[in-house]
Amino acid sequence: MAATLALKAQGGGRKASKEVRRQQLIEATIDSLAKRGYAETTLADVADGAGLSRGIVNFHFDSKEKLLVESLRYLADEYGNHWRAALAKAGSSPAERLWALVAADFDRKVCSRRKIAAWCAFWGEAESRPTYQALCGSRDEQYQQTIVELCKAIVAEGGYDADPVHLAHGLDALLEGLWLRLLMDQAKQVRERLRACAAAHLAAVFPRHFSAEGPIGSR
Repeated sequence: MAATLALKAQGGGRKASKEVRRQQLIEATIDSLAKRGYAETTLADVADGAGLSRGIVNFHFDSKEKLLVESLRYLADEYGNHWRAALAKAGSSPAERLWALVAADFDRKVCSRRKIAAWCAFWGEAESRPTYQALCGSRDEQYQQTIVELCKAIVAEGGYDADPVHLAHGLDALLEGLWLRLLMDQAKQVRERLRACAAAHLAAVFPRHFSAEGPIGSR
């Protein structure tokens, strides 16, 4: 809801650009998915949440399905751009780059109860909706392959006796599980605690490359 209000402040008048209106509606859709779930979200809910008329919703998205697809596309693009940007800023060593990916997963920009709840709403529908599968699957495939390549490099560099593909898939599953834990855990500073869990896992799996604080040295 805060994001929706911010967008209203940017362009809440009648002359607001098409992009601003569309983004308001997408943010309101994410709000509704997080609050009501997939089946109970309606175009009327989205219009009310965005502070816009039903006619404006129909003008930009002529069906609930198109609005939902664009909302999922927005989440997928935001997540993909986020981890790629983190990787671009990381150091050159495989450990530093893997740590950048893990740390990025707990950044508030993509890791919030609101957005995770919306992701879960889409995941629950993906099995029966090929479009959702394609959008979620393309994100997962590239992200997972990046983690696999980094784990391969760390295993080769450190001489670890382990299958890097298995380690990569295990790490990816752990990160997804920690996201779900954040959704259910209402404690304060839970994001920092869950990030520490991921760091502890890396330190246990790659002890010559990670401590509980992150990568060891510069390699």
